[in-house]
Amino acid sequence: MTSPKPAHIAMFSIAAPGHVNPSIEVIRELVARGHRVSYAIPASFAGKVAVTGADPVIYTSTLPTEDHPEDWGTELIDNIEPFLGDAVQALPQLAAAFEGDEPDLVLHDITSYPARVLAHRWGVPAVSLSPNLVAWEGYEEEVAEPLFGPLKQTERGRAYYARFRAWLDENGLNGADPDHFVGRPSRSIVLIPKVLQPNADRVDESVHSFVGACQGDRTDQGDWRRPAGADKVLLVSLGSAFTKLPAFYRECVKAFGDLPGWHVVLQIGKFVEESELGEVPANIEVHRWVPQLAVLRQADAFITHAGAGGSQEGLATGTPMVAVPQAVDQFGNADMLVSLGVARRIDTEDATAEALRAAVLGLLADPEVARRAEDIRAGMASEGGTGRAADLIEAELPAR
Repeated sequence: MTSPKPAHIAMFSIAAPGHVNPSIEVIRELVARGHRVSYAIPASFAGKVAVTGADPVIYTSTLPTEDHPEDWGTELIDNIEPFLGDAVQALPQLAAAFEGDEPDLVLHDITSYPARVLAHRWGVPAVSLSPNLVAWEGYEEEVAEPLFGPLKQTERGRAYYARFRAWLDENGLNGADPDHFVGRPSRSIVLIPKVLQPNADRVDESVHSFVGACQGDRTDQGDWRRPAGADKVLLVSLGSAFTKLPAFYRECVKAFGDLPGWHVVLQIGKFVEESELGEVPANIEVHRWVPQLAVLRQADAFITHAGAGGSQEGLATGTPMVAVPQAVDQFGNADMLVSLGVARRIDTEDATAEALRAAVLGLLADPEVARRAEDIRAGMASEGGTGRAADLIEAELPAR
């Protein structure tokens, strides 16, 4: 295959690890192939973007940050209004930033509404890089309508949809349906393994291409070594946002502290102090952050919140998982992992020391779990990952 001439590619995302991290290796690969990549991102993620060789294009965002996840509210409308509000105020910033330097192709996270508006304005292709599941044939009837239908009957919901339609109309996308605009991109590269996609047999693969995990070697995140004498290693991590759970961590300490032959890597995040855990046995190492993939490559089990990143890292390393979902897509991911035969699900209120220990030990005692985990790991290795994602992106570049 002949590589296309180097192009200017613009990527757009939000300041959230679960949305930026999946794209990083793809961007690094595009730069390595000689393309000039501009990456529109708030300043807090500029450093992570810059190490790929892409040029960070900084804009100011009004979205809640991972330091204050409670700002997302508790209702569906609380979760979706901020994305529209941010898009409305970010669009003029981004248009000005790219004026006179418009790209040949737009890549965008699923939450970056201004990217699709700008691609339309510039007359260039737009490709979604989805960090989680995508819509299937029947999605609207089975999921979207039951979820959003009642919202559309409320005053606040009607105001949200009216504002969204007006914004699309004033930007040349006349008559576009907001739900279709958000959930039905014309082209999508899906950065998760196909086994994590619900109803994968009903996904239109002329639109959505599954490339699996695009993880890279992650050496820049540091290394981790299995301690001498550790017969079994357990990683406990609830990601970076929903980690204000000292009681849960105490149950983990109670479940696995001094368990013969076990070594535990416990990531507690930025909101909990180690002193809140009580006495921590010597077989448990406590960190605010760990190089997760490096640990998983040596771990025997993984207690996870079942975010898209953690779920696929667990699958890619063949690590049996106990899913303790906290928010949004994590509940569906947890159920998918269970259906694959490689995980158990325990809701937070049920995550006692006894339940956690029984789930982990039960997983490791079941030879069918090990067989399924290995089959999935091998299947994911053949999905193409970063290289295939870059190939598909290059195939969307317009002839020049």
